[in-house]
Amino acid sequence: MRPPIALSIAGSDPSGGAGTLADLKTFAAVGAYGCACTTSLTSQNTLGVQSVHGIDAEVVVSQVESVIDDLPVDATKIGMLGSAETVRHLARMIASRRRDFGVVVLDPVMVATSGDPLLAPDADAALRDELVPLADVITPNLPEGARLLGRPDDVATSLAAVREQAIELLALGPRAVLLKGGHLADAQAVDVLAMNPSWAPGGRARVSEPVIREFTSPRIETRNTHGTGCTLSSAIAAYAARHAMPVDPRTAPGLEEAAPNVESSGAGTVPEQSDALRPVDDDALVEAVRRAKTYLTRALREGAGWEISRTPDRGHGPVNHFAPET
Repeated sequence: MRPPIALSIAGSDPSGGAGTLADLKTFAAVGAYGCACTTSLTSQNTLGVQSVHGIDAEVVVSQVESVIDDLPVDATKIGMLGSAETVRHLARMIASRRRDFGVVVLDPVMVATSGDPLLAPDADAALRDELVPLADVITPNLPEGARLLGRPDDVATSLAAVREQAIELLALGPRAVLLKGGHLADAQAVDVLAMNPSWAPGGRARVSEPVIREFTSPRIETRNTHGTGCTLSSAIAAYAARHAMPVDPRTAPGLEEAAPNVESSGAGTVPEQSDALRPVDDDALVEAVRRAKTYLTRALREGAGWEISRTPDRGHGPVNHFAPET
């Protein structure tokens, strides 16, 4: 018996609002056992990014190998990668061991909330061409989506444009695109999910009839938006991991014959699990996105009044990752 396992591959944020620390908080809040591999060491806080120190790509790969060689990962969230070399090393590793990463959620982190750059310009092509086609879902915001399309000045300014660009991004090869509309100046925050029913990892399947879903939530007026992209993408990964958990062979349809005969031996007896993962089909992916969006809205609302910083009016504070469900 084990919990769902989610892996974060991202940069660090010593102030705890973004990166691997925010991911681990989110995993715990959602109910997944979290692991983290660090790609970059940053010096940052609510006021901005003071410095970025990249970690050698081979060291990043070594960290990831240590996790997936030992732990059965159900979902992986990928965030800040920093360099083209790290992107390429990780893409090759995922392509060769795709099943070991479970559901892959790629948050193409390019710029911090403060506006500081977090991805080298020469890494854009590697991210778009080598890593995006391996992802189950990518979660760009509007500026990131435009940059992935090679049109950094063509940031969507209407919901219609968001829908169009989500479908364009789907043609880059991921299974699904969640294009976040938070930069639109509307009273509601609308994210557009476009899915390719014909997808296979690493391929560029033709997108003939994309499935479109929209997720609307009230816009929360707050300065505490640091790490929202990290939090949403890691919540999607955690909810997907929970769905993909290995099943109890005694209750799973079609597996009853393989179930071991377990005699009751008191309170210490626990159910055994098979290695069979439940597939995260399109409906399950939509549900993971829906629940993650609800979780982020709650975290924003319950953290809106926080004053973590000594100077809360100057920067962007974190969300409340442990806001209770109501």
